[in-house]
Amino acid sequence: MAFLPILRLAVLIATTVFAIIVLGISAHLTSLSEEFLGGYFVFAAVSIAAAVLTMITLPAMIGIDFLRRGAFTSMVLVELIWIFVLWVLWIAAAALAAQEQQNVFGEGNSCNYINTDLATACHEFGAIEAFSFLAWIVLMGYNITLLVYAIVGANRGNKTWTSTVGDGLLAPRGDAVPVTPMSTGGEYSGAAPSMQYPPQQQPQWTGQSNHTPMTAQV
Repeated sequence: MAFLPILRLAVLIATTVFAIIVLGISAHLTSLSEEFLGGYFVFAAVSIAAAVLTMITLPAMIGIDFLRRGAFTSMVLVELIWIFVLWVLWIAAAALAAQEQQNVFGEGNSCNYINTDLATACHEFGAIEAFSFLAWIVLMGYNITLLVYAIVGANRGNKTWTSTVGDGLLAPRGDAVPVTPMSTGGEYSGAAPSMQYPPQQQPQWTGQSNHTPMTAQV
């Protein structure tokens, strides 16, 4: 199996796992903030949105690609755009989480609080930030790799933007060049030699006999 389809499958599965983890942690953190603060953190809402979109779309892309070859959702151009949107959401969630953690708990805090709920919330800030950064790095790396493959394939004359990753973006798809058979006995044009004969003059009939009459001698 080619490198790019394996990378694609690994990236989509890993990002889906990260999204499930972030969704669970963000939901619990939002529950704590609603209970004790009467509100929610913006980064938690962004993380939930990114996780939900990831969990809905990436497994669907994997399943549709297995069930139907050449589907619209598997086109390279569509995949590039959607993966770009996802990793922008993930980097936004990670950056907001890092900023909010510094504002609430301070820089370099070890989360050693006597209150268990406060310590749990502090650890959840860091977990959301870490897994959001991981999802961003994985998706962006795959997006750049896919873009490079698509550009190289397009320069080779392939229709990479409307193809799928499984089609082999770098494989040549041009018309095959006819191969001329090589002979071992010197040059041979392949045509039978023509033999020319000098024109022959056909005898003409004049109506007169060429035989000389014979006279009997006594």
